[in-house]
Amino acid sequence: MNRGEIKKLLGIHGLAPSRKRGQNFLADPLMAESIVQAAGVTPGETVVELGVGLGALTIPLARVAARVIGIELDSGIIDYHRRQKDLPENVELRHQDMLKADFTEIATNTGSPLKVIANLPYSVSSPLLFKLLESRDSISYAALMLQKELADRLTAAPGSKDYSILTVLFAASAKVDKVLAVGPESFHPRPRVDSAVVRIEFMGREERESRFPPHDLKKLRRTVKVSFSQRRKTLLNCLKSGGLIEGREEGEKILTRLGIDPATRSERLRVEEFIALSRSLFPNRPPE
Repeated sequence: MNRGEIKKLLGIHGLAPSRKRGQNFLADPLMAESIVQAAGVTPGETVVELGVGLGALTIPLARVAARVIGIELDSGIIDYHRRQKDLPENVELRHQDMLKADFTEIATNTGSPLKVIANLPYSVSSPLLFKLLESRDSISYAALMLQKELADRLTAAPGSKDYSILTVLFAASAKVDKVLAVGPESFHPRPRVDSAVVRIEFMGREERESRFPPHDLKKLRRTVKVSFSQRRKTLLNCLKSGGLIEGREEGEKILTRLGIDPATRSERLRVEEFIALSRSLFPNRPPE
């Protein structure tokens, strides 16, 4: 359906995009096909779609995948699909908040790591990304439509203005690529920003530990969050003001031992250095 057809359909069925949730319906059938192709969905897979909307992605997904589990929060949209019976038989619709979904349980029930596809409302993009990280051992890959600014942060290089907490945490857990640029004209309502599709391929535990020393994700997240809390300050001052070190002398010893200049800023550190720092700040790391 194009933008005009979607607007008409929403009016007929008494539906409307939620501004609070940042809801924008995909209105470009060719782009939907491109997303499925770029995601790398293959026949026989079970795919989890987050945010079914009007089914723009769901239907092309169902043509390729063996099964699509669609998670949708909007009760009006759930009712619409159940009344219209417009989704293919291999689509299982679940009325649920994606931020409360148990991806580990879904993966256990399906018998394999999840493949996640989503045109995400901008309002939940960051919380959902952190949730995916927490479930990284239950997810094979995710292909997500995001605001371009967020996609840039996920793929940024050390030292750049977009290098951030999410950059570091995903670099420690996955390979992230921008695979498609998407303009505002592909949506209804038309957003004021550009979008991009990223493909996130999560590493398995063995691959992670072959590339990086074993580390605790929660402690790494806390280390990185404190380090980026005041970007204009030096790393040493961030660690001190964030309560991760007791004083400058202790911090200087830790950083010098790791080969990190105490006067450097956090955006200069590579993921390996953040992992080493978190292991030094939290030496009694429990097994993952």
